[in-house]
Amino acid sequence: MQTGTTTAPATTPGPRPARRRSPAAAVLIAETRLFLREPGSLFWVFAFPSVLLVILGFVPAFKEAQDDLGGRRVIDLYVPISILLAMITAGVQAMPPVLTAYRERGILRRMSATPVRPSALLAAQILLHGAACLGSALLVTVVGRTAYGVPLPGHLPGYLLALLLSVAAALTLGATICALSRTAKAATAVGSVAYLVMMFTAGVWLPVQAMPDILRRIVEITPFGAASQALEQAASGSRPDLIHLGILTLWTVVTGIAASRMFRWQ
Repeated sequence: MQTGTTTAPATTPGPRPARRRSPAAAVLIAETRLFLREPGSLFWVFAFPSVLLVILGFVPAFKEAQDDLGGRRVIDLYVPISILLAMITAGVQAMPPVLTAYRERGILRRMSATPVRPSALLAAQILLHGAACLGSALLVTVVGRTAYGVPLPGHLPGYLLALLLSVAAALTLGATICALSRTAKAATAVGSVAYLVMMFTAGVWLPVQAMPDILRRIVEITPFGAASQALEQAASGSRPDLIHLGILTLWTVVTGIAASRMFRWQ
């Protein structure tokens, strides 16, 4: 009697199931696509500060060293000012109407009933606008260096610290505007007023360093006045004053707490 062994038929493994994205990652991807479809916001946040720097470079007097500026040129000062302009645009004009419109249309309320938390949408918006600000800062620095020979930041650690604090201050101010505004139109109106005030304090029309002493001291207690001074000091090779960094930190903490307590999802 002959016995044999039977072999189980070989099975071919099927395709592996696709990895599911986390809800926060899915929101970030979706918001990134929507953000990239808004050429207006991208231009004003990412490209316009560099365009402004190029336009200012056509003014001959701006490329001459000034004794009252410590031997620096006006165009040198406008590199950090242009960087701050991108932050102001992103923080108080671009981001608030988007989030307020989501709340006004009930999107945040509907999201609260799904695994996707509304906070994921807020985090995605902050991340995207923050990244746009940092990208704009890099572009402005490259344009200033290649087109007008603006020196690179002399105190790089202090410059990066001031840069990150400035981005945080701009976005928390934007979040506060979102919290205070019931509608997208209200957010746009409040943001427009804040935009003009912050442009002045950042030195867009007159560099903070060239302002009269009393006006400069007043401006320095505002977030972008302090940011302008901190970035300029680091750009010239000095360590930013702790008082300017402290003012930026204080504004970030205060507005961040205010926004978190007043923000409503519906």
